[in-house]
Amino acid sequence: QVQLRESGGGLVQAGGSLRLSCAASGSIFNINTMGWYRQAPGKQRELVAAAQGGDTEYAASVKGRFTVSRDNAKNTVSLQMNSLKVEDTAVYYCHANVRINAWFKDDYWGQGTQVTVSS
Repeated sequence: QVQLRESGGGLVQAGGSLRLSCAASGSIFNINTMGWYRQAPGKQRELVAAAQGGDTEYAASVKGRFTVSRDNAKNTVSLQMNSLKVEDTAVYYCHANVRINAWFKDDYWGQGTQVTVSS
Protein backbone atom coordinates (compact mmCIF):
# COMPACT_ATOMS: atom_id res chain seq x y z
CA GLN A 1 0.00 0.00 0.00
CA VAL A 2 0.96 3.61 -0.56
CA GLN A 3 0.16 6.49 1.75
CA LEU A 4 0.29 10.20 0.96
CA ARG A 5 0.67 12.47 3.97
CA GLU A 6 -0.07 16.16 3.45
CA SER A 7 0.88 19.13 5.60
CA GLY A 8 0.34 22.85 5.33
CA GLY A 9 -2.82 24.65 4.41
CA GLY A 10 -4.89 26.91 6.64
CA LEU A 11 -6.36 30.39 6.59
CA VAL A 12 -4.65 33.32 4.88
CA GLN A 13 -5.66 36.74 3.65
CA ALA A 14 -5.88 37.50 -0.05
CA GLY A 15 -2.46 38.32 -1.41
CA GLY A 16 -0.73 36.08 1.10
CA SER A 17 1.22 32.86 0.69
CA LEU A 18 0.97 29.27 1.83
CA ARG A 19 3.05 26.16 1.24
CA LEU A 20 1.68 22.64 0.99
CA SER A 21 3.84 19.55 1.32
CA CYS A 22 3.15 15.90 0.64
CA ALA A 23 5.24 12.80 1.36
CA ALA A 24 4.61 9.39 -0.15
CA SER A 25 5.48 6.21 1.71
CA GLY A 26 4.88 2.49 1.40
CA SER A 27 5.48 -0.01 -1.37
CA ILE A 28 6.91 2.34 -3.99
CA PHE A 29 8.94 1.20 -6.98
CA ASN A 30 8.89 4.66 -8.50
CA ILE A 31 6.53 7.61 -8.89
CA ASN A 32 5.47 8.86 -12.28
CA THR A 33 3.38 11.99 -11.86
CA MET A 34 3.07 13.74 -8.52
CA GLY A 35 1.13 16.89 -7.85
CA TRP A 36 -1.91 18.67 -6.48
CA TYR A 37 -5.62 18.85 -7.22
CA ARG A 38 -8.27 20.96 -5.53
CA GLN A 39 -12.00 20.85 -5.04
CA ALA A 40 -14.11 23.84 -4.09
CA PRO A 41 -17.65 23.44 -2.72
CA GLY A 42 -20.07 22.54 -5.50
CA LYS A 43 -17.31 22.12 -8.07
CA GLN A 44 -15.43 19.22 -9.59
CA ARG A 45 -11.94 18.30 -8.53
CA GLU A 46 -9.43 20.01 -10.80
CA LEU A 47 -5.73 19.77 -11.48
CA VAL A 48 -3.73 22.57 -9.90
CA ALA A 49 -0.15 21.57 -10.68
CA ALA A 50 1.78 18.41 -11.43
CA ALA A 51 5.38 17.37 -12.02
CA GLN A 52 6.63 14.43 -14.09
CA GLY A 53 10.27 14.01 -14.85
CA GLY A 54 11.56 17.48 -15.55
CA ASP A 55 8.20 18.76 -16.76
CA THR A 56 5.55 20.68 -14.87
CA GLU A 57 1.95 21.46 -15.68
CA TYR A 58 -0.23 24.18 -14.17
CA ALA A 59 -3.85 25.18 -14.32
CA ALA A 60 -4.20 28.46 -16.19
CA SER A 61 -5.72 30.08 -13.11
CA VAL A 62 -2.59 29.52 -10.99
CA LYS A 63 0.18 29.90 -13.54
CA GLY A 64 2.69 32.49 -12.41
CA ARG A 65 1.47 32.37 -8.79
CA PHE A 66 1.98 28.73 -7.78
CA THR A 67 5.12 26.62 -8.05
CA VAL A 68 5.23 22.83 -7.78
CA SER A 69 8.46 21.09 -6.86
CA ARG A 70 9.45 17.46 -6.33
CA ASP A 71 12.19 15.71 -4.45
CA ASN A 72 12.38 12.32 -6.15
CA ALA A 73 14.85 10.94 -3.64
CA LYS A 74 12.45 11.65 -0.78
CA ASN A 75 9.20 10.98 -2.70
CA THR A 76 7.86 14.39 -1.78
CA VAL A 77 6.08 17.17 -3.61
CA SER A 78 5.44 20.74 -2.50
CA LEU A 79 3.21 23.52 -3.72
CA GLN A 80 4.24 27.10 -3.03
CA MET A 81 1.21 29.32 -3.39
CA ASN A 82 1.75 33.08 -3.67
CA SER A 83 -0.59 35.96 -4.36
CA LEU A 84 -3.50 33.87 -3.15
CA LYS A 85 -7.00 34.85 -4.19
CA VAL A 86 -10.37 34.19 -2.59
CA GLU A 87 -11.17 31.86 -5.49
CA ASP A 88 -8.24 29.64 -4.52
CA THR A 89 -10.25 28.52 -1.49
CA ALA A 90 -10.69 24.76 -1.71
CA VAL A 91 -9.64 21.42 -0.30
CA TYR A 92 -6.28 20.58 -1.83
CA TYR A 93 -5.39 16.95 -2.49
CA CYS A 94 -1.98 15.46 -3.09
CA HIS A 95 -1.94 12.97 -5.96
CA ALA A 96 0.65 10.46 -7.07
CA ASN A 97 0.71 7.91 -9.87
CA VAL A 98 2.84 5.20 -8.30
CA ARG A 99 4.42 2.13 -9.82
CA ILE A 100 4.35 -0.65 -7.24
CA ASN A 101 6.29 -3.15 -9.32
CA ALA A 102 7.08 -3.91 -12.94
CA TRP A 103 3.47 -4.88 -13.67
CA PHE A 104 1.28 -2.57 -11.61
CA LYS A 105 0.78 1.16 -11.09
CA ASP A 106 -2.12 3.08 -9.64
CA ASP A 107 -3.30 6.50 -8.52
CA TYR A 108 -3.16 7.47 -4.86
CA TRP A 109 -4.62 10.44 -3.02
CA GLY A 110 -3.96 12.25 0.22
CA GLN A 111 -6.74 12.97 2.69
CA GLY A 112 -6.98 16.60 1.63
CA THR A 113 -6.05 19.83 3.36
CA GLN A 114 -8.22 22.94 3.56
CA VAL A 115 -6.95 26.21 2.12
CA THR A 116 -9.12 29.22 2.90
CA VAL A 117 -8.34 32.66 1.50
CA SER A 118 -10.22 35.55 3.07
CA SER A 119 -10.85 38.93 1.46
